[in-house]
Amino acid sequence: MSDAKTALVTGASRGIGRAIAVALAREGMDVAVIATADSPAVQETVRLIEETGRKAYFAPCNVSDFAACGDCTAKLLEEVATIDVLVNNAGITRDKLLLQMQEKDFDDVIAVNLKGAFNMTKALLRHFLKNKSGTIINISSVVGLMGNAGQANYAASKAGLIGLTKSIAKEYAAKGIVCNAICPGYIETDMTGQMPQAAREKLQAAVPMQRPGLPEDVAAAAVFLSRAPYITGEVLRVDGGMYI
Repeated sequence: MSDAKTALVTGASRGIGRAIAVALAREGMDVAVIATADSPAVQETVRLIEETGRKAYFAPCNVSDFAACGDCTAKLLEEVATIDVLVNNAGITRDKLLLQMQEKDFDDVIAVNLKGAFNMTKALLRHFLKNKSGTIINISSVVGLMGNAGQANYAASKAGLIGLTKSIAKEYAAKGIVCNAICPGYIETDMTGQMPQAAREKLQAAVPMQRPGLPEDVAAAAVFLSRAPYITGEVLRVDGGMYI
């Protein structure tokens, strides 16, 4: 059995999640890739992890389903023996102005982005407590700090993640468990690529570095936090100065 650490990354089929999964593998960790279903994108993430020489595991899971998260992590722990790092990255958007936003638009985003992080953390918490160690990294957003027109649901979910992060950090610091949040700014991903050109230009103009970030920029912060046992409750912005 490998003595390497194992990381679990949700929403790891593409974009920021994939970049984090691959970066942690390059740091010497085996990685469990979590996505709602198998797909060519998932298999590409698995391939990139295995190219680093580390083991990759895939487990399908709808993170908004509390019971499914428990089942998923239990099955993984039968295979990997231990999970040391949890990255709650899974996220969706349903962007609309509040007047046009439907209840389902709000509920779906909260269920995945915020409750999903609660579900996965809850599923692994006893395991971390048993090990007397664990690293939790929640991927929030600068939108959770400053709000954004047309994203009331998304901003609320990401602001909630920050509150969840700080509460977990306070509750379990004495038990060897650390919990931090990363707040990406305007990052080039499939999600932002679907935005209208005018909206992307407006976002970039708000970035002092005058360019979007890359998923690898966020991944670098995740690697840092995965190796920082005396940092907890921190909210680390990776935004090119967007929220100064």
